[in-house]
Amino acid sequence: MTTIEPTEKILPSPEYVQSLARGLAVIRCFDQQNQRRTLSDVARATDLSRATARRFLLTLAEVGYVATDGSTFWLTPRVLELGYSYLSSLSLPEVAQPHLEKLSHKVHESSSVSILDGTDIVYVARVAVSRIMTVGITIGTRLPAYATSMGRVLLAGLPDDELDSYLKELDIQRLTKHTIATHGDLHVAIVKARADGICVLDQELEAGLRSMAAPIRNSSGLTVAAVNISTPAARYSLAELHSDLIPSLRAAAADIEQDLAIVNR
Repeated sequence: MTTIEPTEKILPSPEYVQSLARGLAVIRCFDQQNQRRTLSDVARATDLSRATARRFLLTLAEVGYVATDGSTFWLTPRVLELGYSYLSSLSLPEVAQPHLEKLSHKVHESSSVSILDGTDIVYVARVAVSRIMTVGITIGTRLPAYATSMGRVLLAGLPDDELDSYLKELDIQRLTKHTIATHGDLHVAIVKARADGICVLDQELEAGLRSMAAPIRNSSGLTVAAVNISTPAARYSLAELHSDLIPSLRAAAADIEQDLAIVNR
């Protein structure tokens, strides 16, 4: 059984509030494997006396963070308010970053989040597993939206009149032999990305590079950002991208959207 070490052993300080640390330790002793605990369980897991553990549990129950049936205790959904307070202070990059780290760790590929700024995408969060592009990508890097998977997803989220204006003014440059070269073909690709909720780019930005992107939408359904995975073209076939990487990409987008909803509620 995991024991929750008292925080004062780690951070002794004249300003240290022992009772607060102990109360938090009681909350933390509940987890996926121990969703319900007896008083004795909590006392052992937190290294508190039964009497002290009981006072903390009853206090947490009184304020709504813990429920009890008289013999066991469990956390209530209200404990999520503690996380909401943290999330509500975060910006998009801060919300996205841990999800990118989780995504990259899972698929072993680089991942990024970008926003649309004029005719470009701007990178606002990134986890680079390895450098697979000749251009170094950092926060703030700008790339042409039409030739990137994230750009096409962001363009797909525009109202039709704004998309038409963008295409009317766009000067398409072929960056590789695979880059879409006409406004008509680009419009078809953007509409497809809108319908699919995903965009896969095969070596249009740079030879040897494939990428896939999904939209990040706000609570009103508007696309506010995009998340992607980039990989060397030789590592996966196009079919394998859909079977091995895109499900994880969609899940990451959904997780970011969920946290953004909390931030903006």
